[in-house]
Amino acid sequence: MKVTVHDNQIEKAIRDLKRKLTKEGFFSEIKERRFYDKPSVQKKKKRAKAAKRRRKRMKRF
Repeated sequence: MKVTVHDNQIEKAIRDLKRKLTKEGFFSEIKERRFYDKPSVQKKKKRAKAAKRRRKRMKRF
């Protein structure tokens, strides 16, 4: 990932970097991996996440 700094606008470059990282799901991945989850808990979370995506998709229509 690359973020360019123009005219010493470091704050803008940091904002752009954070936006890109958030869009790619970096922060949520770090949050998920913070603690160990048992495989059964991982499966349960995965199913819940899929159900949430399905509900969200159906909500659009």
